[in-house]
Amino acid sequence: MKALVVGKGRMGQLLSAHADSFGMQSLGCCDVLDPALLLDHKEEIDVILDFSHPDNLDWILDEIEGTNIALVEGTTALSETQKQRLAQQATRQPIFYSANYSYGVAVFQKLLKTITPLLKDGFDMELVETHHNQKADAPSGTALALLEAMDPDGEFERVYAREGVVGKRGKEIGVHALRGGTIAGIHEVDFFGEDETIEIKHTATSRMIFVNGALKAARFLADQQPGLYTMDDLLR
Repeated sequence: MKALVVGKGRMGQLLSAHADSFGMQSLGCCDVLDPALLLDHKEEIDVILDFSHPDNLDWILDEIEGTNIALVEGTTALSETQKQRLAQQATRQPIFYSANYSYGVAVFQKLLKTITPLLKDGFDMELVETHHNQKADAPSGTALALLEAMDPDGEFERVYAREGVVGKRGKEIGVHALRGGTIAGIHEVDFFGEDETIEIKHTATSRMIFVNGALKAARFLADQQPGLYTMDDLLR
């Protein structure tokens, strides 16, 4: 199985370096500014792993249209239009999309889907995410995915940080982003009730949990029909 990585940053380099441990041969890293590896090896590529920048996605989808190349998409801050295009193209080839490839975060989401309906009427809810000082988007894609797990129907206002005289809280979920150092990722959801608090927290101490999850997803796609797959499919 031959894999190509889009993105030359830290995550891209790790994916390329560790592909062989999942039985794959990495052809290297490229991007829209240096596309030769994709253009020259299109007939050989079985799967592309994209952990780069949203600007690369339309180019990737254009290039793999009409091929049998599968896609593992892990870039965050995609627009709704881009997400819709992923879903449309998934009717023709297998695509795996997640904002976070950690197995633990996938379990975190499932847990939130279960407990939030039990707590939302009597508890105030807050979400805090922390990442390294090089992360460009806020809140993180994972934080947005956790919010979706908590409030899929949009019942609650999302309040992003607070400043000034904001008054007492209403029917809302507070969302806060911290940035600093080299932190791979921390996500915490707090439920504040009358005289009791429930805290759920996930800490990533290394990017390798995302690397391993993404490469596992790539292997998973090898046996799949066209469709849009998520971490839920890996948990089954």
